[in-house]
Amino acid sequence: MARMVQKYGGTSVGSPERILNVARRIKSCHDDGNEMVVVVSAMSGITDQLLGLAAQVTENPSEREIDMLLATGEQQSVALTAMALHGLGCPAISFTGAQAGIETDGVHSKARIRNITPDRIEKSLKDRQVVIVAGFQGRTNEDNITTLGRGGSDLTAVALAAALKADLCQIYTDVEGVYTADPRIVPDARKVDSISFDEMLELASMGAKVMQSRSIEFAKKFGVVLEVRSSLKDVPGTIIKEETEDMEDVVIRGVSVDKNEAKVTLLRLPDEPGRAAALFNLLSEQAINVDMIIQNVSENGLANLSFTVPQVELGKIRNRLAKRIREEVGAEEMLFDQEIAKVSVVGIGMRSHSGVAASTFKALADAGINIEMISTSEIKISLVLRLKDADEAVRILHANFNLGGQ
Repeated sequence: MARMVQKYGGTSVGSPERILNVARRIKSCHDDGNEMVVVVSAMSGITDQLLGLAAQVTENPSEREIDMLLATGEQQSVALTAMALHGLGCPAISFTGAQAGIETDGVHSKARIRNITPDRIEKSLKDRQVVIVAGFQGRTNEDNITTLGRGGSDLTAVALAAALKADLCQIYTDVEGVYTADPRIVPDARKVDSISFDEMLELASMGAKVMQSRSIEFAKKFGVVLEVRSSLKDVPGTIIKEETEDMEDVVIRGVSVDKNEAKVTLLRLPDEPGRAAALFNLLSEQAINVDMIIQNVSENGLANLSFTVPQVELGKIRNRLAKRIREEVGAEEMLFDQEIAKVSVVGIGMRSHSGVAASTFKALADAGINIEMISTSEIKISLVLRLKDADEAVRILHANFNLGGQ
């Protein structure tokens, strides 16, 4: 008997037929004697529908009320999944994030998990029930509902697996595992059998949609072994685990693209100590995550500074911070650019192999693709390009490092 946590994404529970298919899979595992905790997302499209409803009643909904609204999507899914299991003769109970004991901080729309007290889950498992938990949500000490950000159901599953000391955490999705690139962009992209936490974290944070990056951080911190696999086909998936020595033999593991980034440029900023600190303190106050930063050489005591943020944060910067940035930081003008994309090349083998950067830059130069910003770590190179060039850049770099084929 094993203790298992399974997570099913919105596509996997996107219709009554698919919910029944998921229920049959869960029941089969339960019938084998396993203790089952299942995390489900909202049905495919529901979150966007709810956001659309909010937009129809106000242009600027409060983040607290958005969390109250969006949490209902997952609650619908857990109830339907539990009902499907009941119909199959399998004992099951559904919980909201709060009922499951998931405590978060108070940052609405992207809360962080502070603690999990899974007493009700443990009691239900002792009673041989399948426990269905609403992903993506928790509660604060003040009993406010919070959500964990897009992809937060992954984080719910990983955190529960850690708290419950589960033997395995399986992430079921609409793809068969982790690929060397998005197969919709690169037709010959190849599924990888295993990948390190660090590689997966870089790919996820750089735009790969298979798993939420914060869930990978959590899994690495607490040593939760993950398997990403398809809910539509019964085939082996991709294991995400601690790095092993043989993994470094593969120089590049994959190429990712993020088309949801925006660039903010401050023009004619006084080039003196404290200006950058003032800018990024303002952004931090609004819980805005900054990715890449570049500042040009000062001329006549003035400099230009650019940084990238998720597109969804542009509204905060425009509506809440633009005036303060001009007044407190001293920028004469601000430019906003949403026609960019971030393409990243990732692989732990880069630590021990030289020439990856040179090969990357040459491949794009030969194709006439301009690079606007560059960021590196020991296992990745990220480039900001024009949005129109993004897919072609991914295909070029995927071929350049011979990642395709079987």
